[in-house]
Amino acid sequence: MNLHSNQKRPASLDRNPARKIIWIIDNEQWPRAYLRAELLERGYTPISFERLFGALSELSRTITDKPQIIVLELRGQKITSHILELLAGANVPIIAIGGMLELNNPMIKDFKWADLLRRPVTIGMIADAVEKIVHQTPKVGTSG
Repeated sequence: MNLHSNQKRPASLDRNPARKIIWIIDNEQWPRAYLRAELLERGYTPISFERLFGALSELSRTITDKPQIIVLELRGQKITSHILELLAGANVPIIAIGGMLELNNPMIKDFKWADLLRRPVTIGMIADAVEKIVHQTPKVGTSG
């Protein structure tokens, strides 16, 4: 999903505290679309991004609902220590998906991921990881 200043923002990015918003960041269209469909079926509000930069831009906007979880496919993304600092600062659980190349990077190994999935993975495995984290994440305004 590309959000250029001359494009209308998707309604799915407007504030609604009751939605369980999951952001999917993957530069490959079909895996992103399949995961989005699976999460819709499970009752979530998935919002997809092709590039990590677009998601980080949205995170910085105050009118955008913060996601409950971010699912990040590491392949094809430009991950730097600065990007990881921005992700950590968002205070959102992140499920990362990577292969040997990405997962052997010390910067990736040392980051505090909510879950780190090694390819090959199925869409169901990713959706199950999302559900597991959603059910263990305390809701805002509740003690726990």
